[in-house]
Amino acid sequence: MAKPIISVFGSSMPGTESDAYQEARRLGVLLGEAGFIVATGGYGGTMAAVSQGASEAGTRVIGVTSSHMEKWRPMPPNEWVGEEIRLDSQRDRLLHLVMNNDGMIALPGGIGTLSEVALAWSLMQTNEMAARPLVLLGPTWRDTIRAYVQAEYIRSRDMDLIYLATSAETAVGYVRQRLVERLG
Repeated sequence: MAKPIISVFGSSMPGTESDAYQEARRLGVLLGEAGFIVATGGYGGTMAAVSQGASEAGTRVIGVTSSHMEKWRPMPPNEWVGEEIRLDSQRDRLLHLVMNNDGMIALPGGIGTLSEVALAWSLMQTNEMAARPLVLLGPTWRDTIRAYVQAEYIRSRDMDLIYLATSAETAVGYVRQRLVERLG
């Protein structure tokens, strides 16, 4: 059986000295040590941090990039990407990251990260994509979900499709547990 792939969504903004970068790097290490392949958006910030940590742990790192993204914001793939999947559009990149994995972890981020989380959650809610772990890591996501979710719009069974993690350790532990249950 092939190693499971975990897509990690995050921001290109945090610098290497930031707490967000260090937490993301730790997440990458833990994912690698747990035997997962890591896929990210392939660029800087926390995407680079996760890639760096996973690479340091000796696991395969996939960077999903797009020609369109590089026209909009010139930036090469980060140096820890071992395999680049280059797509033409941001839409294709987003769909690839959301659909081609065994689980997902979202770090804090901007509009792109929010888009990835919303798309994954919606596709699982409507059964267009098989349910799999979708972990939202950190207090930013807890606050976002608390502000957004209202019982008349979001059913409790739809809330069961996401998991709010407080640390890289709890995020990886949850993914591992759910994949053992799902994949056997």
